[in-house]
Amino acid sequence: MAEGKIFICNECNKTIETLSDGNPYYLDYNGSKQYAHHPDHENLEKCIGNGSPAICLSCAAEFMIDSAAPITSCPQCQSKDIADTFELEDKTCPFCRIGIFQTDPDKRLIS
Repeated sequence: MAEGKIFICNECNKTIETLSDGNPYYLDYNGSKQYAHHPDHENLEKCIGNGSPAICLSCAAEFMIDSAAPITSCPQCQSKDIADTFELEDKTCPFCRIGIFQTDPDKRLIS
């Protein structure tokens, strides 16, 4: 079971929902990525990689980082200041550039 978090900026109230297991995938017979999530145990066993949701803390671009071809900079602005969305606690919000992301204590996600 994946753990989920909801981060909220304490200034602009921007929210980001994220799960600990990212987006596991396998390749179908055409070589195309097919995503498998809990409770799809049959397809989860075929998974060969994981796409982790990430955000650029400079330009606020949201993108995936593929475990098979990881990147270390934002594909939009090339900043190295990127973060996995599951690790946003206490990071400066790139949307308002003033607030800090905190987990929302009143909400939880469960997958």
